[in-house]
Amino acid sequence: MTGSKFLFDTGRAAVLVDCGLFQGLAPLRRRNWRPPELDLDRLDAVVLTHAHLDHCGYLPVLARNGWRGPVYATQGTAELAAIVLADSAHLMQEDARQANEGGWTRHHPALPLYDADDAAAAVRLFRPVDFGATEAVAPGVALEFGRAGHILGSAWAHLDLGGRTAVVSGDLGRQEHRVLRPPQPRPDCDALLVESTYGDRSHDDAGATRQLADTVNRTVRRGGSVLVPAFAVDRTEVVLVELAKLVRSGAIPDLPVFVDSPMALASLRVYRKAIANQRTEIRPELLSAADDVFDPGHLSELRTAEQSMRANRPETPSIVISASGMATGGRVLHHLKSMLPDPKHTVLIVGYAAAGTRSRRLADGAREIKIHGRYVPVRAEIEVIDAFSAHADADELVAWTTTGTPPSTTYVVHGEPESSEAFASRLATDHGWNAVVPRDGERVLV
Repeated sequence: MTGSKFLFDTGRAAVLVDCGLFQGLAPLRRRNWRPPELDLDRLDAVVLTHAHLDHCGYLPVLARNGWRGPVYATQGTAELAAIVLADSAHLMQEDARQANEGGWTRHHPALPLYDADDAAAAVRLFRPVDFGATEAVAPGVALEFGRAGHILGSAWAHLDLGGRTAVVSGDLGRQEHRVLRPPQPRPDCDALLVESTYGDRSHDDAGATRQLADTVNRTVRRGGSVLVPAFAVDRTEVVLVELAKLVRSGAIPDLPVFVDSPMALASLRVYRKAIANQRTEIRPELLSAADDVFDPGHLSELRTAEQSMRANRPETPSIVISASGMATGGRVLHHLKSMLPDPKHTVLIVGYAAAGTRSRRLADGAREIKIHGRYVPVRAEIEVIDAFSAHADADELVAWTTTGTPPSTTYVVHGEPESSEAFASRLATDHGWNAVVPRDGERVLV
């Protein structure tokens, strides 16, 4: 599910599509520390589909090991990835510092996987490419990006490999994304790599809106606050838009809403700029809105550590949105430590949570979770709303994948095993496609 990396080797050129960080289970995270499984001397270019950490977060490791690019991405991906990588490096350095000071590490000393200098070096390698433009990225390899509708800047990648063609879906968005227009249809190709995050599930959008309103109202009635661990990029924006709609319709009270994540606030600025610049990725109704579509009415942007600490124990019912979405690091951990032991509060999981993450353990009913070396009891209410995910569900994945001429082979990737297998089986059984779930590290012919 994490650590996406797909290497295309033509003999003349080697191009890596996505360069993601492994997250979640410890055996996966440990893979980030292995020497790069690439011949960096032969790697001509990296192509990024979007700016989430599991697709771009390993780039600083390449830079740390002396690779000097280029990295091709859309303008939106380049802007957001710069924020994401800087934040990732900061959190790694901060986690190492706290582990050393707190003594809850087996490594002496604990070190970050990479630091701010490595992240900055990776960002300098970016080369923006417009949607729909054709770019020569390596000898005999041409690239075209199409809109994927997952987060701002997200794209599917069409590669012409000199006689054979491949499409990599990246992460595909929703038909009814609250902020972005839906994915553009895929072009015909010889080989298709398609994600399968929700390959075995469907989203209930109408039910999700009701569930969000019910969760907020139920928590307010008992005097509590709602904590939303949210991905800083896109999920925060989606939740804010939905909260604003609910407040304006009278479905929930006009509560203080705190966004407590420097990366989320930086991302919010990029989204607001995209609306101001009338970017074609944005839904038309948001481009024509008179008010700030991200402000539910009493929005506070928490920038300092002191402001964040005050929000740990809200004096009145409030909504706190904080990163990271999978609760693997960041300021949300301090809010969880404070709010999880109190049954009047609610922790609301609003997106995909990979196996092994704190958000996944909470969603699965954990009675305690470990934070900063200590176990914290879970007495707060835990609510899960999958439909706020920015990932296409199974029906949307099928609709996008099966448009046009079937590829020779479809490789179902980027999903947990049961999800990938279910989606591949559906393509084969319902549509007669040659669809397989490749093994990790497998080599195939396009």
